[in-house]
Formats: sequence, C-alpha cells, structure tokens
Amino acid sequence: MNENYNVEVIRKDFPILKKSVYLDNGATTQKPEQVIQRLNHYYRNENANVHRGVYKLSQLATEAYEGARSTISRFINCSEKELIFTRGTTESINLTAFSLVEPLVKEGDEILISHMEHHSNIVPWQLVCKRTGALLKVIPVSDSGEIEMDSFETLLSDKTRFLSLTHISNVLGTINPIKEMIESAHQKGIPVLIDGAQAIARTKVDVRELDADFYAFSGHKMYGPTGIGVLYGKKDFLEKMRPYQSGGDMIRRVTFDKTTWNDLPHKFEAGTPDIAGAAALASAVEYLESIGMDNIESYELSLLDYAEKKLKAIEDLHIMGNPEKRAALLSFTMGDAHPHDIAHELSLQNIDVRAGHHCAQPLMNRFNVPATTRASFGMYNTKKEIDILIGALPKIREKFKL
Repeated sequence: MNENYNVEVIRKDFPILKKSVYLDNGATTQKPEQVIQRLNHYYRNENANVHRGVYKLSQLATEAYEGARSTISRFINCSEKELIFTRGTTESINLTAFSLVEPLVKEGDEILISHMEHHSNIVPWQLVCKRTGALLKVIPVSDSGEIEMDSFETLLSDKTRFLSLTHISNVLGTINPIKEMIESAHQKGIPVLIDGAQAIARTKVDVRELDADFYAFSGHKMYGPTGIGVLYGKKDFLEKMRPYQSGGDMIRRVTFDKTTWNDLPHKFEAGTPDIAGAAALASAVEYLESIGMDNIESYELSLLDYAEKKLKAIEDLHIMGNPEKRAALLSFTMGDAHPHDIAHELSLQNIDVRAGHHCAQPLMNRFNVPATTRASFGMYNTKKEIDILIGALPKIREKFKL
C-alpha cells in the first residue's frame, strides 16, 4: 500500500459516513461528493436526450454519455464498441444468456457454473436450460470455500457450451483463479462470462489480460450510482448476438417489412439510456483511479487481516470458509444467535452489516446454515470501525446467553 494512502482524507469525500459505521459494501458502496456533484451537474446543465439532437444541450448530453463509455473502457482495457451500458450485473448476465447462449444451446448441451454463485448468475441459466433442454452443471466448492479445480476440469466436457463464474464470492470473499479457468475453458472452445460485481472496485480488472469473453459489473458496487452497469463483450461475440431489447437507438432503419440494427455498442442499448448514471459512473472510475486500484486492494486486505484476527478471537463465532485468497468481506455465525438478530442489535448501535442468505441460497445449503452475518469493507473503512464492531459482538453474545 502506498504510504500516502490517507483514509481520513478519503472519508471526507463521503458525507454519509458520518451517520453510522457502514460495513455493507458488498451490497452497495457509498458515493463520494464527486459522483453526487456529477449527477447534479448533469441535470442542472446538460439534461437532454442523446445522439439524435442537433442542439447544444443534446450535444452536451451525448458528449457526457459517450465520454463516460470512453473512460470506463480505458479503466477495464477494452474497445468502446465492446462496452454495453446496462442497469447492472444482473441485466448484463441476462443479456448474455438471452442473446448469446439461448440460441447457442440445444437439448443435452451443458452450461457450467459454480456452487458459490449469486442468484443472478444461477437463475438466468436455469431459465435457458428450461427453454432449451440444456443441462446446468455445478462445480463443487470445498469446505474451505474454494472451487474444486479437479472437479472443474472434469466437468469441462465436449458438451459444455458456456461457463459463467464469479470473480469474487459475495459470501465467502473467495477470489477465484479466473484467468486459469478461462484458459482451461478456451482450450475446449468454451466462451466464458465473469461476474465481476464484487471485484471491480477491489482489484484492477484488465479484461484483455484475463481474456474474458464477457465481464459484467454494477456501478453501485464501485462507488457509482444505482441503476447503471456494464457488460463487456468481445466484439466477435457481440456482432453475432441477437438484440436483447428493441426500440430507440438500437435501430438503424425501420419499415413495416424489416428492421435493421444499429452498430455496436448501440445495438444493445434500447430506449433512452441512463445518461446521468453513465456520467456519474465515469466520475466514480476517475475517483478510483485517483487513489489507485493497487492502493485500494492493499488497504482493504490490511483491513481484512485485522478484522479476521479479531473475529476469530470471539467465542462461538465461526467465519464461513477459509480460502487462500480472500477479498475484504467476512460472513460469520455466532452460536445460536440468528444472523438477523445480530444485525438488528448492531444496527441499534449504528453499525451497518448485512444478514441473510445474500442471494446465495445454494451456498448456504452447502455449508448447512440458513443465513450468515456479513461485514464487507471498503476503501474508506478503518480499523477503528472494526474495533467498534468487535466491541459490540460480545455484548450480543451475553444478551442471547450463547
């Protein structure tokens, strides 16, 4: 971590952090003033529809929208034509499932995912399988919370048509060896989508280096606004894919006999887009770049190390999984106390954590728990905040007589 990393300076950019100890960054991150001001600036000074207007406001809106595409493309190292704006990771995965995979597969073919996936990377593939007769295969997860690589290599077969995998588990924090897994899939000609929702704000993502065919992420998990996200897709795939939705700017020409589609990336952006959200997401990217992704990753891992040691010292507290490589989030149980009760008691002390199945019910079943409490850390959290969390948990143990 850069010795100039100053978390107190960073925290001053996030006004909402004065309200509570916020440890739910895996669900959504808070927004810096720079992002909030960019949204405000757009609606005050640039608001118009994009691409088709010849007047000044429309030109400003178009520059903001397409400029955001340029900024975010640079951030993940892809062509602007390969970057599709969506509402978030969920829509990005659904777009890929509907536009590419459903027409690709037939009865008896297989789609491969892992046991640690978020529901958004399970249900779309179930729907594709139901409609086509394809089979959904699941890579098992070890007791330590890591993908069983031997099983993965075995499950990659001549019947596998697509692999969809999380970069970082939103429950275990496991950082998967996605580059190695992508390479294995490509050796068999299998395209790969990576769910990067938990990774995009925690580590540097270079889609060309990873050689991912698709990479999906959400703005609100990377200090940007809600309702905006990205699907990166290799140009060769995107050009062959059918449109996900129709109408508006994804159309080149319409007659009653025939409609032709616009060029990439507009082919997959039907209707009026979230122009303000795209501009604000670009501001979030610029904010992350100003701090440095390597610095953020190093700082968050120092928080993880500190929190993990402190939590393990609490009696009856069990952290879910023990992967060799973990991002800065921890899910835990504590005796017989229900995770929702733990989260509620913490909320009474202005400590914000997440409790539940975290949209990963199959993973909960794998570890024989109905739910967990999850503390997930961001670049603005501090060891002092972790100490506040740690100090509150023994009191909860006492209250519930664990």
